[in-house]
Amino acid sequence: MADTRKQALAVCLAAAFMSGLDVSIVNVALPSIREGLHASEAGLQWILSGYALTFGLLLVPAGRLGDARSRRTVFMWGVGLFTLASAACGFASTMAVLIVARLLQGLAAGLINPQVSGLIQQMFRGAERGRAFGALGATIGVSTAAGPLIGGALVSAFGADHGWRLVFLVNVPIGLVLVPLAYRLLPRPERVDGHRESMDPVGVLLLGLGVTVLLLPFIQQHQWPGAGKWLLVPVSLALLAGFVAWERRYHREPLVNLELFGVRSYGLGTAIALLYFAGFTGIFFIFTLYLQAGLQYSPLMAGLSITPFAVGSAGAALVGGRLVNRAGRRVVVAGLVTVVAGLLATMGVTLLVPGPDVALATALPLLVAGVGSGLTIAPNQAITLSQVPPSGGGSAAGVLQTGQRLGSSIGIAAAGSLFFGALGQGWPVAFRHGLTVVVLFVCAALAAALYDLLRRP
Repeated sequence: MADTRKQALAVCLAAAFMSGLDVSIVNVALPSIREGLHASEAGLQWILSGYALTFGLLLVPAGRLGDARSRRTVFMWGVGLFTLASAACGFASTMAVLIVARLLQGLAAGLINPQVSGLIQQMFRGAERGRAFGALGATIGVSTAAGPLIGGALVSAFGADHGWRLVFLVNVPIGLVLVPLAYRLLPRPERVDGHRESMDPVGVLLLGLGVTVLLLPFIQQHQWPGAGKWLLVPVSLALLAGFVAWERRYHREPLVNLELFGVRSYGLGTAIALLYFAGFTGIFFIFTLYLQAGLQYSPLMAGLSITPFAVGSAGAALVGGRLVNRAGRRVVVAGLVTVVAGLLATMGVTLLVPGPDVALATALPLLVAGVGSGLTIAPNQAITLSQVPPSGGGSAAGVLQTGQRLGSSIGIAAAGSLFFGALGQGWPVAFRHGLTVVVLFVCAALAAALYDLLRRP
């Protein structure tokens, strides 16, 4: 039984790695895509933002669907769709085809990820669950940080014409292997209760519209000039308020159990995740821009420069998963303090070494920040979901991951604004301006974690 659960966890982690990789692997391939498909700036932006948008859009409904029906079935459909969409991206002959395929990829990733957390909730208990979430945290950290390295290696090895296509096609053999393994290894649904068959379509619509309208001005910040786009934010808040009101009055099983937010570990854990991902994702965005556009690094070298963060994150996530059952929120606080220290050191190093050797100079500070990140993501997820009943694990994980996606979009927009606004003062100064925003988001997450720790008996 234990061996089967480990094999099932490996299948889940492989799918999480595949979907997480596509968040960042495309960044270094954008110049090749621009050349190969004669893409406009708006088209390139939609390759990135379209994936993020549809990824975040489906997380909560997909988690609810897996809880109510079968996590294994939804997982398999998600992996299958992701594989087909990846193939469509790789063989795309026009930008329109590539953008549509990326939107489908995002939808598939939104189907997959809540099932992974829900299945971990279902299969593991106690310390084993902490270790499983530690492995998931390592997977998330490595996939996000290794994306530029793998993408850069493929583009460098196979050239501008074919390298960007392989960035997408690399998912196809992985997906083809995962679908039959998932059918054989993942647990069947424990039971299906008649009272849980409603999928709350009004709730799905209100939440979907609210999340979409909230994300759009952030991910289209540079494509939609003027301040009018920010009027969508109060519109989205009104839609989300309508969603909350509907969920409170819905008499059947709601899409989101709002009572969970009354549980401090879940409410504060979700806030910590949103704030930390606002910083965490912004690091790679501005650092890759600085290295490639500012210092003329190749895609491969830019990817290698981020590797220390990935190595530190992967190793520490496994350790954090083992510690969280004993030390709880203290692990998250220690991780966030370490991230802040590593990022401040990175900022200081760019003052001392502003030239082409900056990647070597920032290796140790980024390793330290990566260690802190590994001690933050997985333990926080384990604590956040610790008091959620396994029957609702997918929905609760979907809300948590939606917060992460919202945080990522907001953080990239905020860090990018200061970064581009300071370019007139030079690339190193612009990088430090962007990194300041990242540090402030991480400090906000630290404040929330300290509040939880100090208020806990």
